[in-house]
Amino acid sequence: MRGVTENELVSAWRDLLGRYHATWCSLDRELREGHGLGASEFEVLDQLSDACCDKPALRMQELGKSVQLSQSALSRVVARLEADGLVSRSLCSDDRRGIYVELTEDGRARHKAAAPTHRSVLAANLA
Repeated sequence: MRGVTENELVSAWRDLLGRYHATWCSLDRELREGHGLGASEFEVLDQLSDACCDKPALRMQELGKSVQLSQSALSRVVARLEADGLVSRSLCSDDRRGIYVELTEDGRARHKAAAPTHRSVLAANLA
């Protein structure tokens, strides 16, 4: 097997970035138009929805590892979702520095309504 050239690596990287950007922009546009959610907001709801089967809430630190957002960006997204009544935050009783985030009933409903749009955009862009 031959080695990969520097130009091939750079080209593969740029192709990956282009595909990511096109997919993210499509997600953001379709989710905003159809459900009033940005792609980052949906991603947080999606992670919380996946986690709710095991435990009802996730610590912000756990959530941050899975959504590819900086801590400050995640805090802003969660604050917007909380203001919209889609998530609730609570302090950890064992560690007062920890904050738990949990889907509300409205958050579950909004996620359920938006998930088919999300999956459709992923299928169109990544299939």
